[in-house]
Amino acid sequence: MGASASSRVSLTVNGTRRTVTVDNRTSLLDLLREHLDLTGSKKGCNAGACGACTVLVDGQRVNSCLTLAVRLEGAEVTTIEGLAHGDELHPLQQAFIDEDAFQCGYCTPGQILSGVGCIQEGHTNSPEEIREWMSGNICRCGCYVKIVRAVEQTAARK
Repeated sequence: MGASASSRVSLTVNGTRRTVTVDNRTSLLDLLREHLDLTGSKKGCNAGACGACTVLVDGQRVNSCLTLAVRLEGAEVTTIEGLAHGDELHPLQQAFIDEDAFQCGYCTPGQILSGVGCIQEGHTNSPEEIREWMSGNICRCGCYVKIVRAVEQTAARK
């Protein structure tokens, strides 16, 4: 008798408990985008190299394209859609606007979630440290200087 091809998984996404049945091979990114209609996290390389799909799982940064959804039973997931509180943007979202830290915007959700993680982890003591800890997030438009400034600005307010 073979293993089941699908499983039920219950997790909290942006503060809301969700239970879904997915194919066991479904990535967290595909669960978010295709099953929960949360399309802020982007599918860039689909190989964990660009960071466009970065979300927080239990407060830790993960590449959602490499994370199997069925492994997240009971986890708490935060996506770009869950950072703001109503009309009040998360401080890093506001800093990205203030610093003009995006151009095309494709990488912005992953950059912001990675930046939130970087701040929470305490890796913001210098621009060099921020760049090192954010190095898994690629911006093809080259907005790195402004992205680092936005993370610095937000970390300084904490």
